[in-house]
Amino acid sequence: MTANFRDLARRVAPAMCGAVIKADGYGLGAANVAPALLHAGCCSFFVARLSEAEELQGRVGRDCAILILNGLDPGSEAACCDAGFVPVLNSPAQLAAWRAHARSAARPLPAALQVDTGMSRLGLTPETAVTAAREPGLPEEIDLKLLMTHLACGDEPLRESNIDQLRRFEAVAAYFPGVPKSIANSAGAFLGTDFHCDLVRAGIALFGVAPVTKAETLRPAVRLEARVLQIRTVTAGTGVGYGLDHVAAAAQRLATIATGYADGWPRSLGDKGAVWHRGVRLPIVGRISMDSLTVDIGGLAEADISEGDFVELLGPSQSIADVARDAGTIGYEIMTGLGRRHTRFVIENGRVRNAPDGKAA
Repeated sequence: MTANFRDLARRVAPAMCGAVIKADGYGLGAANVAPALLHAGCCSFFVARLSEAEELQGRVGRDCAILILNGLDPGSEAACCDAGFVPVLNSPAQLAAWRAHARSAARPLPAALQVDTGMSRLGLTPETAVTAAREPGLPEEIDLKLLMTHLACGDEPLRESNIDQLRRFEAVAAYFPGVPKSIANSAGAFLGTDFHCDLVRAGIALFGVAPVTKAETLRPAVRLEARVLQIRTVTAGTGVGYGLDHVAAAAQRLATIATGYADGWPRSLGDKGAVWHRGVRLPIVGRISMDSLTVDIGGLAEADISEGDFVELLGPSQSIADVARDAGTIGYEIMTGLGRRHTRFVIENGRVRNAPDGKAA
């Protein structure tokens, strides 16, 4: 992860590289992810909600910029102000509320301003943003740290909409001279220097998931293992799992693995996905349960796997993209869905932190 951050920082220089670690660090645990990125040189962090910002501040301190992508919830202005967070103002109502709080505080308050340049999700319309730029008193009330927008099709480099959004954004940015600009997410980092602007908001690329084909140099940063609970041999005609969807055509060696959909392993992987052990693919058979799944271990010698062993769900043999493909979804959903029962730790320079038994997600 830290190697990916440093690689991305070099790629987008002289632009700065910030880290998007919303959704509990994309499911990996912001408590571990944030300090590692801070140590790697990151000083700008993006989260989605105030509650995430409050949890993060204790990990990175007040010297780092913490930007809240969803902006201000009604009534949250005082808490955001007192903590020194930077809300991303997405609507006229949020802008008006933050300006009003600044007047009450008798000082300019930090903020980012988001412009909707074509995604129709969050942000002021270009016209509304230009009107805001012309309003008297804005500089005395808002210390504008960033002007930003978000690409709808950044993961499709040939889409003309990327250039269209860039041009709309540049037209609005002309009314905010001297304000740092940001348009690129992880995918945008690979679209070319015109998209780098002053700050790139790297998210899933930090964890080795390639947002575009040319990002294949990113290093896998996530490994997930689960324990073998039980091994058995069933005879021909035996049903396996809920609904008995899988019926053994012949004698079959099976292992029950301690991961299920409550742990974020998609139920759609039943009879389609796999786990790996000693370089051998072990296909999932039958439905995935809440706390477990069953795999065919016939490809392994009996001595190669035992109860209590760990098998690989994510790692060198099976990437997040592989699992997402088999599950019919995207890597973002696989990562952010990983359940709380997985023990999370960080490996830095070959050393393991926060691992009670050396085996965890």
